[in-house]
Amino acid sequence: MKKTGLAKSDAKKLMNQMGARGGAIGGGEAPAPDKREQRERDRAAGLVPFAVKLNGDLVKELQSRAADEGRDMNELVAELLKKGMAG
Repeated sequence: MKKTGLAKSDAKKLMNQMGARGGAIGGGEAPAPDKREQRERDRAAGLVPFAVKLNGDLVKELQSRAADEGRDMNELVAELLKKGMAG
């Protein structure tokens, strides 16, 4: 591989690491729980993974609404589903 190819590869790795840490190299944030621990917590809370495919515009609207309300996307979708099923 050429020197420029190696530099690009190193830059991509660095950008991925920065994204995974929230944009800070050596940030002081607590590390995110690993996936196994998160799955165990979800199971203990009675949560079940449920994948659906939605229109991109709808997803953007849901994300925007969750951000505006300062809520988790899972909470918002669960509430909207409950309201929709009740009526």
